[in-house]
Amino acid sequence: MTMSGPGARALRQFRQAWWDSEFVGSTSRGPHPQCDLSPMKQLLSFALLALATTTAAAQPAPKPAPPAPPVKQAPPAAQKASLTWFGHSAFRIETPSGKTILVDPWLTNPSNPKGKDDAAAVKADLILVTHGHSDHVGDSVQIAKRTKAKLVATFDLGAAIVTSGFPKEQYGMDTGGNTGGTLSLLDGEVSVTFVPAVHSSTVGEGAKTMAGGSPGGFVIAIKNGPTLYHTGDTDVFADMALVAKFSKIDVMLACIGGHFTMDPVRAAEAVRLVKPKQVVPMHYGTFPPLKGTPAELGASLKKAGAGAKLLQLEIGKPVSL
Repeated sequence: MTMSGPGARALRQFRQAWWDSEFVGSTSRGPHPQCDLSPMKQLLSFALLALATTTAAAQPAPKPAPPAPPVKQAPPAAQKASLTWFGHSAFRIETPSGKTILVDPWLTNPSNPKGKDDAAAVKADLILVTHGHSDHVGDSVQIAKRTKAKLVATFDLGAAIVTSGFPKEQYGMDTGGNTGGTLSLLDGEVSVTFVPAVHSSTVGEGAKTMAGGSPGGFVIAIKNGPTLYHTGDTDVFADMALVAKFSKIDVMLACIGGHFTMDPVRAAEAVRLVKPKQVVPMHYGTFPPLKGTPAELGASLKKAGAGAKLLQLEIGKPVSL
């Protein structure tokens, strides 16, 4: 191996010096047992230091460590839809994007101790009304004037509610329909299907009473969220099974009070036909005649063999869906 650099030069100098001292000196001066070797020791030290330096310099520089992989940030938790009961048949549905749907918004009903405050402050993008009775039209007009929410109702009912004071520019062909029809609303985030109910429907009181079209219910399907079925006021009827045929219902909002609607026993049969995952009782306890209770519904669900879970809501407290 051929060496170069200052270390190699130093070694050659040391070797020459040693040769001269050992052999050249001995022939010219004779033996030199007392020869001073300090210069050679210094030269050897320099040679070794230079050699080490050269060897170290000849080594390739270590490769830099690869950069640490970037830490993956967890995606933000997806927002869920929520449901709030205000008593009677009044509900608020909030979509994952933050839009607000009110159904039968009689927020000032006797069961809701904060009804006036709720009616004055609640947000709304859509107001859905199942039929024309005052306990379902409720506070729609007041809320619509404040929030600019659009009215979703069957054609005749919507026209009657507009006549009674709902802003006419907030109801039209885009939000009015009829039984069997489906509307795509809120930029496609929500679809609303009009389904039948067995009941009656008028708008207004006394001499101002007018026809309110056919009563109904709503199937409300939320993109990236649940599908809900609000029965409206109704008795059980066999065609409720068609709701289950066309839609997989996650939450059924079912009237149970009796007297004006089905009672818990008949409501349990309706649940058996619709096959929802959960059922929320409504339209009970607001007035003395509405005697049905959630406990009776729970017992009737077991007896009817309906597999839905009973979800009893507290007034004003939202639940995630």
